[in-house]
Amino acid sequence: MFHKNIKLVLTVLIIGLGVWQFTEGNIGNGIMYILLSSIFVFLYFKNELILLAFLRLRKQDFDGAKKWLDKIKNPEASLVRKQQGYYNYLHGLMVSQTNMNQAEKYFKKAIQLGLSMNADLAMAKLNLAGIAMTKRRKREAQMLLTEAKKLDKHNMLDDQIKMMKQQMKKI
Repeated sequence: MFHKNIKLVLTVLIIGLGVWQFTEGNIGNGIMYILLSSIFVFLYFKNELILLAFLRLRKQDFDGAKKWLDKIKNPEASLVRKQQGYYNYLHGLMVSQTNMNQAEKYFKKAIQLGLSMNADLAMAKLNLAGIAMTKRRKREAQMLLTEAKKLDKHNMLDDQIKMMKQQMKKI
């Protein structure tokens, strides 16, 4: 909800207030302010609206997740680079149900901006491979599937990858 720079300013101000409380002899208040500032540091790196959208997606509530993501008005100014990647990744997941062309743009932008977890990156590449298969681009789909397989360290997407390879043989 706050701009990313406002979060940093609030962190510095609260740490300054905590240091002032330490110098005044109020150690408990100083510790409380330092811990309070850690919340803003956490929210700088993990945007609260994206976290709430992920929680909605876990419940398969696409409309609720879309509402949380729509509250981010200017993602380039409000989010750091990795958060912008997840913003586009979530939009791609939601749009992939209805509009494949737009979902492809979102997934490509998410991969370009970067995703911090390999499983998310593998899922984005797997979705791109599915989109490429529907557009009859077999070579690109094969390349994306092999990249997704390499990124999937815990074999969470193994069944989906095998199913897509079976479908690719029919093309």
